[in-house]
Amino acid sequence: MFSYRHGFHAGNHADVLKHTILIAALQHMTQKDTAISVLDTHAGAGLYRLDGDFANTSGESKDGIERLLDTPEAELAPALRDYLQAVRSVNQGKGIKNYPGSPFITQGLLRPQDKLRLFELHPTDWRSLEGNMGQLETRRQVEVLMEDGFNGVKRFLPPPSRRGFLLCDPSYEMKTDYGRVLTMIDDALVRFATGTYAVWYPIIPRQDAHDLPKRLKTLANKAGKGWLHATLTVKGSKIRSEVNDWGNTTEAKRPGLPASGMFLINPPFALRAALKEALPQMQKLLAQDKNATHTLEFGE
Repeated sequence: MFSYRHGFHAGNHADVLKHTILIAALQHMTQKDTAISVLDTHAGAGLYRLDGDFANTSGESKDGIERLLDTPEAELAPALRDYLQAVRSVNQGKGIKNYPGSPFITQGLLRPQDKLRLFELHPTDWRSLEGNMGQLETRRQVEVLMEDGFNGVKRFLPPPSRRGFLLCDPSYEMKTDYGRVLTMIDDALVRFATGTYAVWYPIIPRQDAHDLPKRLKTLANKAGKGWLHATLTVKGSKIRSEVNDWGNTTEAKRPGLPASGMFLINPPFALRAALKEALPQMQKLLAQDKNATHTLEFGE
C-alpha cells in the first residue's frame, strides 16, 4: 500500500486541474472573516522537486505546469493565473524547480485565524511533509498527522467555527479507496452538512472510477446539497482495464493518466464562473491529442 509516490506525478495535468480548483475555492471562502478549518486527507510530501529523480523519471510536469509557462500570464484565465502565481511563490527567477503540493498551496492562502490539518500515512512522505511544513514556521496553524485520513477527519468535524473545507485525493492504488471515499463523505455530511467537500479522482477504464462521481452526486442530492463536477481529458485512453496501480514507480513504462476529475459538494458559488473560463484554456494548453476535452456539471 506504500508504493504510490506523488513525486512521480507532481505538476502533471491532474495537479493543474486539482490545484486550480483548490485555489479558486479557498480564495472565495477566505473572503469572510470567520475562521476556516481545512482537512487534507492525503497530504503527500507537501513540496516536490521537478528536477529530482522522481519527477524526471516520469517527466509528467512537462505536459502539465510547464506548458503554462509558455503562455503570457496576461492571456491566462484568472483562475489559472492565480494557480501559476502559487507555483511561482515557491520558486525564484523565471524557471520552476519546486512544485507545491496541496499543503503548501493551502497554507499560502489561509489567514492567521484559520487551521490546516494534514494527514499522511506513507512514512517517507510523512517525514518530508513534517520537514517541509516546518520550514514555514506555522506550527500553531498547521498540524501534521501520521494517520489514516479517511478515519482521522471524523474527530475534526464539525469544526468550532462551522466553516470547513475537506480535500480528499487518494492515489486509488487500492481499489478499496473508492468505497472509502464514499463512506467518508457520507459520514462527513451527517457530522457537518454545510462543509465544502472536494474529491479528486482518476478517470480510468475501471467501473469504480466511472461510478464514483455518480455516487457522490447521489450523496449530495440525498443530503439536499449543491454540487459541482469538473473533468479534464488530455488524450485518448489506451490503458487496459486490469491496470489499477497507475501511480507506482513503474508508471513511466505505461501510458500516462489520460484524464481526471474533481467533484465538490457545497462548492463556493463563484467557482462555477471561474471554471467556465479556465477549463477550456486548460484543455487547449494541456491537450496531448485530438481527444482532449473537458466537462463542467453542477446541481443546486
